[in-house]
Amino acid sequence: MNDARHGVVRFVHTGDWQLGMRRYYLDEAAQADFAEARLSAVERIVRLAAEEECDFVVVCGDVFESNQIESKTRVRALEAMRGTVPVYLLPGNHDPLDATAIYTSRIFAKHRPDNVHLLAGRVEIGPWLELVGVPWTSKRPVADPVAAGYADALDEDRVRVVAGHGQLDRGHPKPERADLIRLRRVEEALSEGRLHYLALGDRHSVGAVGDSGRVWYAGTPEPTDFIEERPGYVLRVDLSPDGIEVEERQIGRWHFLAKSVELMGIESIEGLATWFSNLEDKRATVVRLALGGQLTLRDSAQLEEVLNRYGDLLAGLDRTAGAGWTVLPDSVDRERLGLEGFARTALEELQGLAQQEGERGIAARDALGLLYRLVGEGGEQDPAGQDGGESAE
Repeated sequence: MNDARHGVVRFVHTGDWQLGMRRYYLDEAAQADFAEARLSAVERIVRLAAEEECDFVVVCGDVFESNQIESKTRVRALEAMRGTVPVYLLPGNHDPLDATAIYTSRIFAKHRPDNVHLLAGRVEIGPWLELVGVPWTSKRPVADPVAAGYADALDEDRVRVVAGHGQLDRGHPKPERADLIRLRRVEEALSEGRLHYLALGDRHSVGAVGDSGRVWYAGTPEPTDFIEERPGYVLRVDLSPDGIEVEERQIGRWHFLAKSVELMGIESIEGLATWFSNLEDKRATVVRLALGGQLTLRDSAQLEEVLNRYGDLLAGLDRTAGAGWTVLPDSVDRERLGLEGFARTALEELQGLAQQEGERGIAARDALGLLYRLVGEGGEQDPAGQDGGESAE
């Protein structure tokens, strides 16, 4: 770092790595890819810091998904952080600095690279910058989780960066909660020179808070859910006694997409198949579908073929959202199947179950599609010349 009055400190602000995270809608192979992608993101962050000659990396909480993740994940995570640039880890609500903390474990002590440090207090970086970490020590704090970092006065020759983790009171549905960050107090500290940059974690979307340009959430470097607005970034911060410049840098490679479709015949199925086909990186894409509308049994079977195909190509396909579609056999369906007695009763029961939400509805629609394909394979082609088992693609 350069001279106190003329230099600039450059660092990477990131957070919410949540290494060891699992997602229920990913099968074992996709879960392994997801875990590996998060480790690769850490390696890219460390490499970015070195390439851009940063003084340090600060990770603002939730480095790990929990304090109970397996040993292999801990060791691999620490190895991914290895590099020439110091990396400071702040405990958050997922991995608090309590009696079970990863940061005080034997594994952490044994496998921690020399450039990786627990951030739980004040660190002097160069002659004029002070980095202050305010760690979570439990999952339920009873006060503003960052206020202690800027409470005291600061020598006029120094610059202070505070790393914290938590939610803001501004815009919160319960702003009176004691465990929220008081943005007004932060802005007062900025104006009084007790604070020069507040690096925050917890919110998974990157963005500045307030009008100062000195309070930022870095977001998560790899997406974790469908509701995140702008995940996949880190921040490169250039800070001097006289100014600040913050740049967003894209790191993430995975995509979590939510899509709603109202099904009304074969055209809507073909449209969905085209949308799936146009997704660029299917093996790193998770889709949550909310499907509604009505289909004949024949069209429903074709839809199942589309979903099964892209369910195999995508990292994950979550079909549990929404009410699902209604299966209404038309005259062609009934004539083609020609079911009577017990088989017809079973068909009617499956139709009823197919209207339900969740796994039961999905299983019933799968069964209807299978029934149509198995029974229909022996029948004649429909008037349009399309066999019921043929893909909509």
